Amino acid sequence: MSSATVRNLLVRGMLAGLAAGVLALVVAYVLGEPNVDKAISFEEAHSHEHEMVVVSRSLQSTAGLATGVLVYGVAFGGVAALAYCFALGRVGRFGPRATALLLSGCALLAVYVVPFLKYPANPPSVGSPDTIGKRTTLYFLMMLLSVLLAVAATILGKRLAPSLGTWWATVVAVAGFAVVIGLAYQFLPAVNEVPTGFPATLLWRFRLSALAIQTVLWSGFGLLFGELADRLLNPKPVSTRSGRTVPAAD
Repeated sequence: MSSATVRNLLVRGMLAGLAAGVLALVVAYVLGEPNVDKAISFEEAHSHEHEMVVVSRSLQSTAGLATGVLVYGVAFGGVAALAYCFALGRVGRFGPRATALLLSGCALLAVYVVPFLKYPANPPSVGSPDTIGKRTTLYFLMMLLSVLLAVAATILGKRLAPSLGTWWATVVAVAGFAVVIGLAYQFLPAVNEVPTGFPATLLWRFRLSALAIQTVLWSGFGLLFGELADRLLNPKPVSTRSGRTVPAAD
């Protein structure tokens, strides 16, 4: 793959990430923000300390939310596009669209879902300020372990494919990934800092909305970037007025 192609895919990845970020922003505003407001109300009702608000809640839920989600979408879109350049043609005989969807699905699983199942997202008022460093470290450790194991499982599947066949090689690789992740779940410390009286339904809805935001972001990116990458890598021939078909210009 030439440097020009990589550059074009990088730009398309960032644009697809921006567009997917817009979709995720809508989901975050519609599903996530009402739960955040309820969690903040619970915290204010049960807290005896009054903190000075530097940024208003209305600004946080609009401009602040949009800035965070869109910047994140552009950044992760660029990183995912570079990973796509490396993965294309190396993970199987998949076309540009299928590779983009496969990469997005695997990234969603490894980067978010696996760490989320061990250390799920929490709304305001859940979690002690004294343990935020520990909780952050554990989450990123789980995410790093998940990504490294996903890469190792992919390599293992590729090496086993000639002897076991693609199907059984994939089964063995996925099973190995699941076993090691299960052991990590078992041995890494648990975090349970939900305050007494916090509504279980609110906690459940907040975590579902967080999962929905990431799912929309990654699946939207996979679909959009797959289409853009396919148009770049497999340009359609252009028909002239005389009926002759000429290759599309790069």
